Amino acid sequence: MDTKFARRTERIGRTTCSYWKAGKCNRNPCRFLHIETPSPPAACGYGNTAYSYGKKPHSSSENTPKYGSKKALLRDNGDRGDATRVAKAFKKSSPRICKYWINNNCVHGEQCLYLHSWFRGDGFSTVTKLQEHKKVITGIALPVGSDKLYSGSTDGTVRIWDCHTGQCAKVINLGAEVTSLISEGSWIFVGLQNAVKAWNIQTMSEFTLDGPKGRVRAMTVGNNTLFAGAEDGVIFAWRGSSKADSPFELVASLTGHTKAVVCLAVGCKMLYSGSMDQSIKVWDMDTLQCTMTLNDHTDAVTSLICWDQYLLSSSSDRTIKVWACIEAGSLEVIYTHTEENGVVSLFGMPDAEGKPILFSSCRDNSVHMYELPSFSERGRLFAKKDVALIELGPGGLFFTGDESGLLMVWKWLEVPKVASS
Repeated sequence: MDTKFARRTERIGRTTCSYWKAGKCNRNPCRFLHIETPSPPAACGYGNTAYSYGKKPHSSSENTPKYGSKKALLRDNGDRGDATRVAKAFKKSSPRICKYWINNNCVHGEQCLYLHSWFRGDGFSTVTKLQEHKKVITGIALPVGSDKLYSGSTDGTVRIWDCHTGQCAKVINLGAEVTSLISEGSWIFVGLQNAVKAWNIQTMSEFTLDGPKGRVRAMTVGNNTLFAGAEDGVIFAWRGSSKADSPFELVASLTGHTKAVVCLAVGCKMLYSGSMDQSIKVWDMDTLQCTMTLNDHTDAVTSLICWDQYLLSSSSDRTIKVWACIEAGSLEVIYTHTEENGVVSLFGMPDAEGKPILFSSCRDNSVHMYELPSFSERGRLFAKKDVALIELGPGGLFFTGDESGLLMVWKWLEVPKVASS
């Protein structure tokens, strides 16, 4: 009887608690293990492992544990109290955030295998999180000279935030999905279904710009022209007008894309457009004519930014491509960076020391930060869902908005200066 009891006790001591795995165990102490027993991920933490994609690897208590695995460590130490140290070691190599901690209900504390932080890296930190929107945040704008932050969402609202208090000062219910939002000078432009709303925050005037067919997914301003990319693949262009009924006049409709235009960028006197049709088109902003089409991506082009003399593009095909003007004005890919997941959006900004940093939002609920031009990883930001957009603010602030409606405020940290002797 004693032998059977001992064997049963030993077996229990090697078994993971099913209630703990479901996040429901409230026993302390618990006679079962509060720790998973997979093989460890790749040393860098970004390898193509089962944990990288959120899958649990197959395991058996009869398999011989690999060197360095948590099972081997637990067996060698013979003490479940060492689980905290093992969890910390695993956490350093795991780039995943704890989904229970995000919702403030993780019961594992320091023994949790996943990160209890919104970021990983140095030189930046969170300021606050604003959770008022109910759906995807599609636009963030901080007009020059204003102390108000504007955010738009597919929940049909534009929220106006007081930058001093961090409180929502006003909610504008538009009754339709806000699919894009930008600012230029004293103007706020809101992309909707079949239209663009234009608000002047100084005169409090409002205008509706008709023309687009379907959702307006992307907008930008360049050469005193407002460009709006629509779901039917057409880019509409408005310029200032002296007409009494509207200060904007439709001057052109740029056709060529066969599917929705989802991103726009301006640089080097050119307009660049990316589409669900997997192509990038280059438009002369003086003539508003297409000068070339780039077809190197194999899936939807999701984001475009201009950095120095280069064009950077991202795609659902998991790549970021760097384009440069080679000869005769043609653009060619000079470097391709591959992510583990599709890329949602790109954004570039300098850090506190002025170093250029590229933000790459991926379909793993995280934003990878890279130093340019080396593409060495600087850190990661995490979110509840995929980060749809990133925007720069004043005084070292920047903002991220994700598909759950969470708006995060971040800040670059000044590097302490070492006193010279």
